[in-house]
Amino acid sequence: MDTTECERRLGVVFRDRALLQEAFIHSSYVNETLEAEPICNERLEFLGDAVLGMVVAERLYEELPQSQEGKLTSIRSAMVRRESLAAAASRLGLGQCLLLGKGEESSGGRTKSKNLADVFEAVIGALYLDQGLAVAAAFVARHLAQPELDSSGKDWSTNYKALLQETTQARHHSLPKYRTVMALGPDHDKEFTVEVLLDGEPIGRGVGRSKKIAEFAAARDALELLQSREE
Repeated sequence: MDTTECERRLGVVFRDRALLQEAFIHSSYVNETLEAEPICNERLEFLGDAVLGMVVAERLYEELPQSQEGKLTSIRSAMVRRESLAAAASRLGLGQCLLLGKGEESSGGRTKSKNLADVFEAVIGALYLDQGLAVAAAFVARHLAQPELDSSGKDWSTNYKALLQETTQARHHSLPKYRTVMALGPDHDKEFTVEVLLDGEPIGRGVGRSKKIAEFAAARDALELLQSREE
């Protein structure tokens, strides 16, 4: 594994590169390798999840002094949900650094949102152990933006359409298509319903005050369906 390339992508130089390598070892690699008992990234992911939750909560507490608990909780949930973490990992190209087993590799494991979200958390855990909370918090601040929420508390800052396209292209060698199935209400206050299809099969549906928001909602719904099929 080229840890130097991984460090370049992260923008951080590790003191203990064994920790960095561990952050990128998927359990499928451990199950298939003949090397002497490599450790997968699940323990670092566990630690990183806890560090991430605390860092995000403290950041929102300090940056949004007028916000009540409910709004803070909604924003935190949007920031740390799987799609948000996977999008951040995808922007950094962390999937290219993963050590995967052959089966996971062939099934598009480098672009699976679960694997990407897990490695993002594992990297945070590794950074925390290697260089402390301040460095881990700075990494989160650089790469995990505060989301934009609509009035219902839903997050539209993550580009779910791009993430769905990456996922379906890697795993199904096909691109999603969107179709508007309903538009209700007067011109100044329409509500659109959009379906997203993969190879002609509906895999998600979304509703919104514009076609763009409805398409994003449909893409997010489709990603959740595809993720449930993984598990």
